[in-house]
Amino acid sequence: MTQKRLALLAVSCAVAIASTVHVAGAAQSAPPASAERYPTRPIRFIVPFAPGGGNDRVARLIAGRLSEAWGEQVVVDNRPGGGGNIAAELVANASPDGYTIFLFNSANAIAPSLHKTLPWQPLRDFQPVILVATSPFALVVHPATPAKSVKELIALAKAKPGAYNYASGGTGSSTHLAGEHFKQLAGIDIVHVPYKGAAPAFVDLLAGRVTMYFSSIPPALPHIKAGRVRALGISSERRSPLMPDLPAISEAGVPGYTSGASYGIVTPARTPQSIVHTLNSEVMKILSDGNTRSILANEGADVAGGSPEDYARFMKDEIAMWARIVKAAHVQID
Repeated sequence: MTQKRLALLAVSCAVAIASTVHVAGAAQSAPPASAERYPTRPIRFIVPFAPGGGNDRVARLIAGRLSEAWGEQVVVDNRPGGGGNIAAELVANASPDGYTIFLFNSANAIAPSLHKTLPWQPLRDFQPVILVATSPFALVVHPATPAKSVKELIALAKAKPGAYNYASGGTGSSTHLAGEHFKQLAGIDIVHVPYKGAAPAFVDLLAGRVTMYFSSIPPALPHIKAGRVRALGISSERRSPLMPDLPAISEAGVPGYTSGASYGIVTPARTPQSIVHTLNSEVMKILSDGNTRSILANEGADVAGGSPEDYARFMKDEIAMWARIVKAAHVQID
């Protein structure tokens, strides 16, 4: 599937929630009447990154609403390390009883392409439940960079191959591969500068030590408004409500370009379908709530949703998309 179709899948899921959640969602996601009551005890919600980041905030929002709805605690358990692999392995080996759920994200979708061997595999070891949201990146540059648009940036890079660089949150991260994908489609030579996380990458962008960065929108927005960085484009197919005047990169000079992060919920493989559908149905209700949608929008996220089958297709396509980018960029961690 092309990047354009992949992005459109997330958009179509969002439309489906707004128009059919009360009818189609209930019909597709209702558990069998004979299913035992679930949950009857606390649920552990594994998050593969430290508290405070975008993954953590999305998980805590969903966990809080599930706890309210069920009267059983959904406890966020942060397990950072290994680029998300430590948490993924923990969940892959957990009991498939519905009491361990996982915030599967783009790092987990990228991992199979970066590592020659993994003790877990996403399409084998996880049962997709629901795609919660997708989140694009903003392409931002230091103000000293002469480019005022994506086209001007590409022209500068073509005029001076290797003279410009871009920061990332680390080799193999989604921000790294967003930059590699931009290089590939734009046909330019820019140098990758990896950092140990998004925060130090942005610090060096503000200091002018790097030229550009593909940033999540919320942390970049105050700096964009203050003029400390300049935003040239957004990596989604459509513009963000947070920055409606900022064009999509695909419309601003790189046709077909999309990138970004995704957040979904999975359980260990072989989790009973009655539990999967109960989880899906409840999260669909949460995502259809206007307050939830507003909170996620302020995080720069586009609400998705849909059935477990929808998310299974999305996961398969996202993994394949990142694999193509990794292969073309010759990126390998082990």
